[in-house]
Amino acid sequence: MAPTRIDETELAKILPPGGLTLTSACSAESDLFDSAIRNAGDALGDMQFSGVFVPGLNTKTYLHGDKTRVLTFFITPELRQHRDRVEFLPLCYNDILAEFRTRKPDAALVMLSSPDAAGFCSFGSEVDFLADCWKDIPVRIAHINPLMPQTSGRRGPHIDELTAVIEREQPLRATLERPADKASLAIADHVAKFIGDGATLQTGLGNTPGAILRALRGRRNLRIHSGLIGDAVLDLIDAGALAEGEAATVGVAIGSERLYQSISGQPFSFQPVSVTHNAQLIGAYDDFVAINSALEVDFFGQAYAELTPKGLLSGPGGASDYARAARLSKNGLRIVALPATGAKGSVSRIVVPGAAAGPVALGRMDIDIVATEFGAADLRGQDIDARAAALMAIAAPAFRGGLMEEWKKYSARL
Repeated sequence: MAPTRIDETELAKILPPGGLTLTSACSAESDLFDSAIRNAGDALGDMQFSGVFVPGLNTKTYLHGDKTRVLTFFITPELRQHRDRVEFLPLCYNDILAEFRTRKPDAALVMLSSPDAAGFCSFGSEVDFLADCWKDIPVRIAHINPLMPQTSGRRGPHIDELTAVIEREQPLRATLERPADKASLAIADHVAKFIGDGATLQTGLGNTPGAILRALRGRRNLRIHSGLIGDAVLDLIDAGALAEGEAATVGVAIGSERLYQSISGQPFSFQPVSVTHNAQLIGAYDDFVAINSALEVDFFGQAYAELTPKGLLSGPGGASDYARAARLSKNGLRIVALPATGAKGSVSRIVVPGAAAGPVALGRMDIDIVATEFGAADLRGQDIDARAAALMAIAAPAFRGGLMEEWKKYSARL
């Protein structure tokens, strides 16, 4: 049956009031849906909206009715201002998927590409959780965006499987990567030494992950298996560094218009979380390298990535999923990369135990290598004192003396 065609003033007639509504976010966040939710106002009752809201990219709150709420797994600055109406669950990606399968969303607001000749739409740049869940969601409302590319991989719904559609062009949410600074380039050089031809890589977004990928342009037969990619992957393609065929299994693309114009077809295969974060599947690769960032690392080799002086930033994300996967991989490697200092050089990001802020994002059994611009600390097979010494050696020189004195006091208690 063909879907009902509506405009944003009619959303309240289609959405069931209350319940949980899963919405596109990341690069596929819809201004049209936000406008429709605003128009619906209190008619949506105590509906709870959820999605993958990326700090700095997704600025909507969806809190336009007096009773509407949000379920999130990443804290954004905008959502932090409404904590009384925001449920924040600090879950890794596999546990988020399990949560959606338990709670069973009542409705989906999803941005899709225009249908192909056979009538099938594509999730385009954001496959993520929606592709795993949509068949079990009874009400499916699509923003058909002619600017959303058709991507290969997990096929999206047929147009006749949708409840209602609104069609309108909207540029995808974009982020521009700043040129790599001296610290990022130095970190990239240190990390690249651990990665050889034929490796399969997972990285995030930002200056340092981008610099690391670009430092690998001389490698060959690389593969990508990552929940998220940015523009740096295109530089690997241009350099001939990726293997032939579908060499990039990804869930979400966030970058520039150049990226969005390049993700249709090979080498990209866009897949849901059940594939992109599947430890058993990834563990079957040889030489899987998980590269993640952190805000601080302590001398035990624990990484902290969620709490800043301004409050919680983001959430656990997929780092622990990929650490488990790398443990299963033959010659797998877990790397954490971060600048040695923060706050314009005034604080060390390498700290003694107990000095870091917030919860542990990656435990000491989840990290093999820690890299800063001052070197790479290989923690494999090291005892407590050797770990501390290796990490002290990659701290900024100005802080090493103070860190050594603090460690002497701390280690005396061990």
